[in-house]
Amino acid sequence: MWNFIVRNVAQRLILLVIVSFLAHSFIHLAPGEPSEVDPMNPRMKPEDIAKIRAAFHLDDPLYVQYAYWIRDLASGELKSFKDSQPVLPKIWDRFLNSLPLFILATILVWTWAFPAGIYGAVFRGGLYDRLTVFSSYALISVPGFFLSFLAILWVVGWLGVPVISIKTFGMEHAQPAYQMMDRIWHLVIPSVMTAIGGIAVLSRYVRSQMLEVLSQDYVRTARAKGLQEDTVIYGHALGNALLPFVTMFGLLLPGLIGGSVIFEQIFAWPGLGRLAYEAILSRDFPIIMTLNFIAAVLTLLGTLISDILYAVVDPRIRLH
Repeated sequence: MWNFIVRNVAQRLILLVIVSFLAHSFIHLAPGEPSEVDPMNPRMKPEDIAKIRAAFHLDDPLYVQYAYWIRDLASGELKSFKDSQPVLPKIWDRFLNSLPLFILATILVWTWAFPAGIYGAVFRGGLYDRLTVFSSYALISVPGFFLSFLAILWVVGWLGVPVISIKTFGMEHAQPAYQMMDRIWHLVIPSVMTAIGGIAVLSRYVRSQMLEVLSQDYVRTARAKGLQEDTVIYGHALGNALLPFVTMFGLLLPGLIGGSVIFEQIFAWPGLGRLAYEAILSRDFPIIMTLNFIAAVLTLLGTLISDILYAVVDPRIRLH
């Protein structure tokens, strides 16, 4: 196991360098530069643009710019083109905002999708199964931003409670208990909207996988031996049906970066997705490249965790 982990970590480190260099090159080859974000600004003179290009090494070859970026990122001196503020603290602040949204949405998806999919497969063709199938396809078909706008109108119109941003304006001087409840209330609606699409899609996958496993010979043999239905479903079928989702579990980590860009924009949530969107609009290369680098790290880390969990869950897999 340890040899497998060390070998895979080394492979992923090499892949991370390749991916980061390619992403860095593609970003710089895209049309437009930071010095051209506001060319109509009367205060932006040619000599100012020249200073900006020299300060951020924009006239150097791409591999030299990549070396400067790695050096500044490792030393913590990497600064934003937009406001010259350090990149890592800005990303860390947004990460702390995105983390509770990501965790709550993930918990909602996995705790609702699996029971719905399993129950629908066990009672295939029943009223519950038909209702969940219809609801899932309806939620998949309706755009998430449209549901979010409806939720905002309903919550604000009927309950008179604000849901935009991370907290209510003017709550800074309230008691800690009220501030906490206000944060929780602002967190619930965006998390539910983020999770709805995932619940609809994942429940369909769980149902399909469970139906496939229930049709296997060993399940029919277990029933023929007189085992209780709960033992057949939860003791024999469920473990094998959930194996493909171990891989999917490892791919959750990259969702911290871009998993909720649309919902962060709609609810004015100051998270990582919104930071990436704003950085792209302003051509803030250090922010874009660092977020891309973090996303690559999370993706490679997630796949490594999936490989390890797959071997732990299924002893038939041998790690070579």
